[in-house]
Formats: sequence, C-alpha cells, structure tokens
Amino acid sequence: MKDALLIIGSVLSIFIVLLILIQGRGAGLGSAWGGGGELFQTRRGIEKWTLWLTVIFIVILFIVSVAKLLL
Repeated sequence: MKDALLIIGSVLSIFIVLLILIQGRGAGLGSAWGGGGELFQTRRGIEKWTLWLTVIFIVILFIVSVAKLLL
C-alpha cells in the first residue's frame, strides 16, 4: 500500500510541477503568446483551468501524503 501511495505521490508531484511551469510568471499563460501583462486581469479560459487543476492536484497530494504518513 505504501508503494502505491509513493508512486501516486510522485506522479502527482510531476504533474504539479508541469502545471506550475505552464502557468508562467506573473501574467500566466497569456504572456507566452505575446500578451502584455501590464494590467491586472482575471484568469479566463485555459489559465483558469490550469489554476484549478493545480489546486486540485495539490489537495490530492496532501491527502495522499497524510495517508502515507498514517499507514
């Protein structure tokens, strides 16, 4: 069981790192295609989905880590 939790945690960690790298710095994914980041804007479209997916993966990783600790 601990091995399965370790593998799940490792895969989740890799996905979290990739999602954070996709989001970029400051302006997010919009700056990757030449969008200006001078003004504050709400996240829309793919940026919003990557943000929520990152949050969900982090919560799942926390739960898996606590489960691994308790077993």
